[in-house]
Amino acid sequence: MRTAPAVAVRGLVKRYGRTTAVDGLDLELPAASVLALLGPNGAGKTTTMEVCEGFLRADEGEVRVLGTDPTDAPDALRARIGVMPQGGGAYPGVRAAEMLRVVAACSAHPLDPEWLLSVLGLTACARTPYKRLSGGQQQRLALACAVVGRPELVFLDEPTAGMDPQARRLVWELVAALRRDGVSVLLTTHLMEEAEALADHVVIVDHGRVVAQGSPAALTAASGGQELRFRARPGMDVDGLAAVLPAGYGAAEPVAGRYVVQGRIDPTVLSTITTWCAGQGALADDVQVARRSLEDVFLDLTGRELRS
Repeated sequence: MRTAPAVAVRGLVKRYGRTTAVDGLDLELPAASVLALLGPNGAGKTTTMEVCEGFLRADEGEVRVLGTDPTDAPDALRARIGVMPQGGGAYPGVRAAEMLRVVAACSAHPLDPEWLLSVLGLTACARTPYKRLSGGQQQRLALACAVVGRPELVFLDEPTAGMDPQARRLVWELVAALRRDGVSVLLTTHLMEEAEALADHVVIVDHGRVVAQGSPAALTAASGGQELRFRARPGMDVDGLAAVLPAGYGAAEPVAGRYVVQGRIDPTVLSTITTWCAGQGALADDVQVARRSLEDVFLDLTGRELRS
């Protein structure tokens, strides 16, 4: 029998006055897996998370979290989930260890707070007030509070924001361990490398709507999978280059003098590109073949302009 999803969202709509933050969004998080919800600032990621956590009520659509409507049974549901909000969520004056012990005391079968402080590298600052912790330490404490109660499902809103590379890797290891233990994880992140490393499934949203979803490998493969990058004199006719390539290939000059050809790169395609460059009186230099990254796909779908 198919295991029921940990989170199932159908046609979610959430408005703030005249602004529609989430506009008919669908997503499904299978049990014991990691889903990364990606999107530019203001795309509706945090609003979607807060509806699933029971902090906001949907205006339209159906939301089921561990089989329950989060707005109808919040107390029963919150005993089974862990939440790491974007802002940390701790009292400014409370000491780190005290905060974790308070959250643990509200749980039926918590992890040992002292052990968890040690795992997350917080033992040395256990007596430090929350407001005096560094940004990365605050994030790690928020993560500890989210998992200390042994939840079945964890919501992580930008869990590694403000962390140095060592702390980020530590969090990645913890998320992987949660998944191995059968815990479902729904996270948001602006780090595409993080999504590729952790997520079984990725949902990309923009303007409150899903624009793409699938495994990281499927998303990058569907967008062409590979690309060839090379340097040559600036201003060459990239439309002319695309015209001599097989159907479905694309060519662009994202930075002056740096060219990108998207599509499956084989010896014939490489020969076509270098021959075309020679015909333009240019030498293709620094030629590199690489797999397209999730960040490439994300930028193609949501645009490269800055968002306010």
